[in-house]
Amino acid sequence: MEGSLITSLFGTIAHFMIAGGIFMWVILFLWAIGIAIALERLSKLSFKYDVDGSSFMNEIQRHVLSNDVQGAIRVCSGTDALLPRVLKSGLKRANQTTEQIQNAIDATALEVIPKIETRMSYLNLLAQVSTLFGLLGTIQGLMSSFAAVSAADPAQKAELLANGIAVAMNTTFLGLLSAISIMMIHGFLTSKAEKIINEIDEFSVKLMDLLGTKKDVK
Repeated sequence: MEGSLITSLFGTIAHFMIAGGIFMWVILFLWAIGIAIALERLSKLSFKYDVDGSSFMNEIQRHVLSNDVQGAIRVCSGTDALLPRVLKSGLKRANQTTEQIQNAIDATALEVIPKIETRMSYLNLLAQVSTLFGLLGTIQGLMSSFAAVSAADPAQKAELLANGIAVAMNTTFLGLLSAISIMMIHGFLTSKAEKIINEIDEFSVKLMDLLGTKKDVK
C-alpha cells in the first residue's frame, strides 16, 4: 500500500513537471541550487560560526579578571566560532596600548565578517529569478492558449488550450513556491548572520573596556 502511494506521488510530480514545460526544469534547477546554498550557510552560521556570546564573554571576563589572559586565549582557541577568533586577537595584545588592541580587533573583524555574508546575496537573486522564470512560463502558456483558440483545428483546440493553461499555472506555482521558500530561508539566515555580527561588535567593545579597566587598576 505504502509503495503504491509513493509510486502514485512520483507519477503525479512527474506529470506536473512534464505538463509545465521546459521552464519547470529551469526553476527546479534554480530551486536546488538555492537549497544547496541554504544548507551550506545554515551549517556554517548555526553550528560552526555561532556561539552563545553572553556565556562565552562571561568566561573570558572571569579569566581576565583573574589575571589569566593566557587562559582566556586558550578558551578562544577551543572553537571555530568567529566571535572567539575576534576576541582572541585582542587578548593577544592585552599588554599593548588600547589603540593596538583596537587595531587587532578591527583587522580580524574585517577578515571574518565577509565569511558570514558569503553567498547570502545569491539566495535573494535565485528567489527573484525563480519568480521571473515562473512568469516567463506563464506568458508562454498563455501564448500557446491564444494560438490554440485562434488557429488550431477545432478537434484539437480543447486539448491545446488545456496544455497551454497547464504550462501557465504549473510554472507560476513552482516559481512562486521556489521563490517563497528561498526567501524565507534567506530571512532566517540573515537574522543568524546579524546576530553573529552584532555580538562581534558588542563583545569586542566590552573586551576593550575590560582590558582598559585592568590597565587602570594596575
